[in-house]
Amino acid sequence: MIPIALTVAGSDSGGGAGIQADLKTFSALGVYGASVLTALTAQNTRTVAMVEPASSAMIAAQMAAVFDDLAVRAVKLGMLGGPETIATVADGLRGRRVPVVLDPVMVAKSGDRLLPAEALEALRRELLPRASLLTPNLPEAADLLGMQPAGGEAAMIEQGQALRALGAAAVLMKGGHAGGATCVDLLITAEGVSRLVAPRLATHNTHGTGCTLSAAIAAGLAQGLALEPAVRQAHGYLQGALAAADDLGVGSGAGHGPVHHFHAVWRGG
Repeated sequence: MIPIALTVAGSDSGGGAGIQADLKTFSALGVYGASVLTALTAQNTRTVAMVEPASSAMIAAQMAAVFDDLAVRAVKLGMLGGPETIATVADGLRGRRVPVVLDPVMVAKSGDRLLPAEALEALRRELLPRASLLTPNLPEAADLLGMQPAGGEAAMIEQGQALRALGAAAVLMKGGHAGGATCVDLLITAEGVSRLVAPRLATHNTHGTGCTLSAAIAAGLAQGLALEPAVRQAHGYLQGALAAADDLGVGSGAGHGPVHHFHAVWRGG
């Protein structure tokens, strides 16, 4: 039986992030993807023109429909919008014995804010304690903690431990916003800290990187991998998607195109 993963996130009409990126990632990694749509966005590689949240009743109905019929083995949470949506998703997960990867989507690559500041407390209270893994970038981690973004690995570890203290079982501190020739991500668990290091790739086509990484981790968990192997598999997959991103040539958004989710499947670009 094929493993099934569920993404609970917003739609990206440009196809590079959100539900679309998650389903592409699941498919590329051999996992069947189900979805719960939390919002519609009108966006492309240049901007987010409009966001329209789904109703709490529709979100709840989607979650019930999926869980009532499909043997979901992992859940990825992405763009959740506001406090009502967060509470609805938390209710839908209550009692479900399934790993949850929480990507705290706050700001789009275009700079448009996707999570209102007033929703931060709801995210901390309702979903951090439910997260098997939290995957913030450095600004997101800082927002969640009310601190300045970490300026080095020691600060990344300190902030990751602080986020674990808020309830997340494990935290992947993503170093993509830091400088330097290499990008260092830190997986912080009860057992310790693991480093994931990769060269910083010379591409600006990075739209959907956070969605893609968290979805790839959820795919690995759905396949039965333990957390660290799932994170390492996802990390390698994302590096391939970034390395091939310039081959796509999608959109005109000054280099904010999508990563190449099917880099290992499509041939000839």
